[in-house]
Formats: sequence, structure tokens, C-alpha cells
Amino acid sequence: MSEPTAEFTLEGTCLLLVGALTHDTIPALQKRLKKIRAKQVQSIDLSGVMQMDSAGVSFIDQLMEGRFQGVTLVGVSDKLKDTLDAFASAPHPLPAPPRQSGFFEKIGDSVYGLRHTISELVLLISEVVFWSALGLFTRKGRRKGAIIQQILLIGSNAVGIIALLSFVLGLILALQSAAQLRQFGASIYVADLIAISMVREMGPMMTAIIIAGRSGSSFAAEISSMKVSEEVDALRMMAINPIRYIVVPKFLAITISMPLLVTLSMILGIFGGFIIGVTYLDLTPVSYINETLSILTIEDLLVGFSKSLFFAGVIVIIGSYFGFRVEGGAEGVGRVTTSAVVASIFAIIFLDAVFSLIYMM
Repeated sequence: MSEPTAEFTLEGTCLLLVGALTHDTIPALQKRLKKIRAKQVQSIDLSGVMQMDSAGVSFIDQLMEGRFQGVTLVGVSDKLKDTLDAFASAPHPLPAPPRQSGFFEKIGDSVYGLRHTISELVLLISEVVFWSALGLFTRKGRRKGAIIQQILLIGSNAVGIIALLSFVLGLILALQSAAQLRQFGASIYVADLIAISMVREMGPMMTAIIIAGRSGSSFAAEISSMKVSEEVDALRMMAINPIRYIVVPKFLAITISMPLLVTLSMILGIFGGFIIGVTYLDLTPVSYINETLSILTIEDLLVGFSKSLFFAGVIVIIGSYFGFRVEGGAEGVGRVTTSAVVASIFAIIFLDAVFSLIYMM
């Protein structure tokens, strides 16, 4: 069986190719074609080509895009046309870019997104409240000792950082206000300022911010990791409600821990003010304590503890919401964890301002 060959002839301005355009014949053909000037060729005739592979198609593309750029291709049989269509490197037109959304379309999309977010939050809140209320009477659907474990993680392990920051905060508030009050002979009112600010505002808010950054992030990271690894789907396959199994122990634990941590923050913040009052303002310990007890009322304590309970629920709900919304792998876990902390801190500060306005009315 003879080996395939490829030849060419120049008939006027038409380059006629004959034979087989394959990877075996192309190298020799390319060398011989170098003798022909580009200006001599205006068309390439493939009517004499009996065989062509992908190397032959690439060879034709190089001729038409290189030395013989702009020439026309003639004499293409149906068989060669199918080969050229399959292997040709002709540029494909790019799709038209999508139309940019208009101003009102963006507003509408934002409204629908907000509506979807609110509906998911309401559903999550209702499930957490329902299963938490039911969990007070039965242990079914949750791990044994889960609440105690979460109390230790949320409350006990956070005592040190909350105690330190609350004490330093009380010192700073008392020191800054003492320099102004002693000019008017009103040093004793440092006790009033520290007591009211720590009990009604700074104690609950600072404790909630610390817990949001410390425990809220762990809620989102744990739940998102379980969803990414399909543990949440496995719980559903075993007929175990993920909200009841994962979220409810955290909700009950933080509801118990938060008022206790806020109480610690209040006491140490007031103690920080006491240190400044006794050492810097020369107040007697008895006068400072009596002034503190005289200014505080049951209403102040109820305000502080009600805020702490509400902030506790906000931290769990936001952390769980972002955890269940995770998409992707490890990158998604980090993204929702950061979003949960930012959203929790923003919600705490905003709601604290709203509650302050409500309690002042």
C-alpha cells in the first residue's frame, strides 16, 4: 500500500492542492510552498484533496491566517466541509453582554430579597421559640447534657474577658467624668453616673457584643460546617429536627448565661468606678456605696436584664440564620461567620438605641 502524498500547482492566481492533507504529508508540503509568493495566490482550491485530518485543517487555517491571509477557499466537498467545521479554529462570535438592570429593577430585586430574608428569619424564630418552649418539658430531640455543655462554652469560658473589660470600662468612665465633676464639687455623682450607665446601658451592650464576637461566631461556624459536610442533611434523614438538635440547646444556654454575665459586668463596672471614687476623688467607701444603692431602682435592673435576654436571642438567631445559609466549602464557612458577627454587633447596637428611646418615654 503506497504512502499518501500531497502536491500543489499554481494555476494563475489559484493554488490547487492535490492528494492527502495529513500529518504525514504536511511537513514536506510546507517546505515546498515557501517558494510561492503570497501576492501570487488569491484562492485555494481543495477539489483535488481526497483525504484530510485535523493536521490538514490546521495547515489550511495557518495558510489563510498567515501568508495567504484574505484568500478564498473553493472546491470544498461535503466530506471536507464536515472536517473543516469540526476542527477549524475560526473565531466564534462572543455573546452579547447581558442588559444592565435599571434603577427600579434593582430596587424591586432588593425588596424581594428583603422579603425572602424576613420570611426565613420569622420561620427560624418561630421554630426556635416553639422547640425551646417544648424543650423545657422534655429532653427528646437533643443530646444529653447539651445545655450544660453550651453553658460552659458560652458563659463560663467568657467570664474572664467580660470581667476584665467591664472593670476597665468602669475605670475609664469614672476617670473621664471625675475630672469634670470635681470642678463643680459634684464628685459624689460619679457613683450615680457609673451605676446608671453600667446597669442600663454599658453592661448589657458590652456583654452582648463580646458574646456576639466570641460565641455568635462559633454558632455560625459550627452550623455552617455541619451543613457543608452534609451533617444537617443526615440529621433530617434520621428524622431529627436540626433546629431542635443544634439551635435549641444554644438558645436555652445563652438565655441562662447572659443575665449572669451581665450581672458580673454590672458589678465589676461599678467596682471600677468605686476604685476611682475612693482613690482619685477622696470619697469614702460608705458614701459611694450608699449613693449607688440610692440611685438604682428595680426598674433599672429590669431594663438591663430585659436587654440582656433580648440580645441573647438576637445572637443565636443571627448566628443560626447565617450558618444555615452557607454556600460553598471552607470559604463559605468563613464568609458566613464574618457576616454573622458583623450583623449581630450591628443589631445589638441598633436595638440598644431603640430600647433606650422606648424606656425614656
